[in-house]
Amino acid sequence: MARTINPATHALRRDEFIEAGARLIQTRGYEQFSIDDLLADVGASKGAFYHYFDSKVGLLAAIVDRLVDSAMAVVGSVVDDDQLTALQKLHGYFRMIASIKAGQRDFLLQLMKVWYGDDNAIVRQKLRREQIKRVTPHLAKIIRQGVAEGSFTLSDPDQMARVVLALILDTGDEAGELFMRRQAGEIDFATVRRSFETYQHALERLLGVKPGGLDLIDESTLRLWFDHIPTVTHKGTKESK
Repeated sequence: MARTINPATHALRRDEFIEAGARLIQTRGYEQFSIDDLLADVGASKGAFYHYFDSKVGLLAAIVDRLVDSAMAVVGSVVDDDQLTALQKLHGYFRMIASIKAGQRDFLLQLMKVWYGDDNAIVRQKLRREQIKRVTPHLAKIIRQGVAEGSFTLSDPDQMARVVLALILDTGDEAGELFMRRQAGEIDFATVRRSFETYQHALERLLGVKPGGLDLIDESTLRLWFDHIPTVTHKGTKESK
């Protein structure tokens, strides 16, 4: 007789692995912990792990996927607020995403060390497709409202939502690459600022918003992530400057 699986128990156990993986990434770094370390943290067997995930990379994808889920739940509250204009909702979208990332900065710093590696290219692509599927309806709703209010001047809001999202996701990818280059001391803060300004101008033109009508990233957020870079001391260790 086949064993009956309790869906709630199954989901709870899977979440335990995801939470333990996130903790280990933050405390040790992704490359520094092994599956055995994870099993010791959770108190489970390898068979239990591979019941939920096909690999360590699969676990990483699940961790990032849950971050996206949490973010979308928060952003949804802005999109559904009838008291806000379309521009206010779009600004709120950017602000909330920035706030979520700032609140998990230490974890994301560890995550970025491996996320943009070639080994995770397929995982990033799969996540991108999922983001498009989840976020496009939110943006389409905002764009339809903006067109009705006269603040956005574009046709076919539902199709354009996907195009707008592609630009936003590309901005996020560029932000990660800029961060790594800034940490390596390859670019200065002014270069980072110009890059974000370019994306902001492109988004304004795409939506038909007057120049300066959008605020893609505020000064405090920009400085939180890009104003300080590590320098090598005479002892070979790194310190921030």
